[in-house]
Amino acid sequence: MEIPKIAFLFPGQGSQSVGMGRALAKEFPAASETFKEADDILGFPLSQIAWDGPEDCLNDTINTQPALFVHSIAVLRAIQSIALELVPSYVAGHSMGELSALVAAGAISFSDGLRLVRIRGELMKRAGDVTPGGMAAVLGLDIPTLDELCAQASSESEIVQVANDNCPGQVVISGSNTALDRVFPLLDSAGARRVIRLAVSIAAHSPYMATSQQDFNKAIASSFIKVPLIPIISNVTALPMLGIDEIKNDLQNQLTHRVRWTESIQYLTSQGVSECYEIGNGSVLSGLVKRIDRNMAAVPLGSPVDFPKNL
Repeated sequence: MEIPKIAFLFPGQGSQSVGMGRALAKEFPAASETFKEADDILGFPLSQIAWDGPEDCLNDTINTQPALFVHSIAVLRAIQSIALELVPSYVAGHSMGELSALVAAGAISFSDGLRLVRIRGELMKRAGDVTPGGMAAVLGLDIPTLDELCAQASSESEIVQVANDNCPGQVVISGSNTALDRVFPLLDSAGARRVIRLAVSIAAHSPYMATSQQDFNKAIASSFIKVPLIPIISNVTALPMLGIDEIKNDLQNQLTHRVRWTESIQYLTSQGVSECYEIGNGSVLSGLVKRIDRNMAAVPLGSPVDFPKNL
C-alpha cells in the first residue's frame, strides 16, 4: 500500500497575531526552548513581542517576520517531539515562510535562518523608506488579465506588477503609488469583484525591492547553505529546489519576483501530495489550498488545540 504524500507549508507576513506561540510554549518544552533560543540569538525578547504585543510593535515588519519564523519552527519542533512518523515529502513557504521551509528541509540552521529573516525585515522596511510604494489585493480577475492591466498602467519609471498569485481569484499587486492609482480604474472596468488597498508602505515582490535584494544577497552569501533533505518548492519557479545553487538563486530573486503560490500547490498535487499541514500561526494557507484544489486536504497546526485533532 502506497504511503500518502504530505507537504508542510509555512506562512508568511499577514498571519501574525498577538499571543501566538504562548500556549504552544507552555505545552511543549521543545517550543519553549525555541523561543528562548531565538531571544538569546537576537539579544532582545522577541517572545514577549509575539505573546504580549503591543500589536503595532508585532506588526512592524522587522518584528513580524522573525516572530512568524520562530513560531513556525517552534511548531515544527513540537511536532517532531511527539510525531516522528510525520515526515513531509515536500516543504514550501509563502514569501518569508520560505525561510522557515529551508530550516525544515535541513538546508539552513535555525540561527542562520533567524538572522536572515531579521535582516530581510529590516531591509524591506528600509526599501519602503527609500522607494515608497504600496500593494493591493484584487479579487475576481485572472493572472493574464492582471498582467495586461498592470503593464498598461506601468511606465518606465513607475511600475506595478503581480506580487502574490495566492489562489484563483485572489491576487496581490505591488508597485509605485502612482502606478497603483492608474491601475485601479482599469481593474474596475475589467470587472474586478473587489480591490483592497493594503495598509503597507512597501512594494514587496516588485522591482522596488531591488536595493534591499542586493544587501540581502550579501547576507545569503555569508550563510551556510546545505543540500536539502526534503525538496523545497520555490516561490520564484514553483518547482522543487534540490541543490545549493538553486536555493541561493531563489533567495537572490525572491524579493523582486512574484510568489507563485497557486502553481506551487498545483505542482504538489501533480506529484501525488494529498494532504498539507500549515506549520505556524493561523490558517491563511489552508484556506488558499482549499481554493486552489478542493481535493487537497489542508489542516493548520499552530497551537496545542490543533494537535489532538490533526495529528
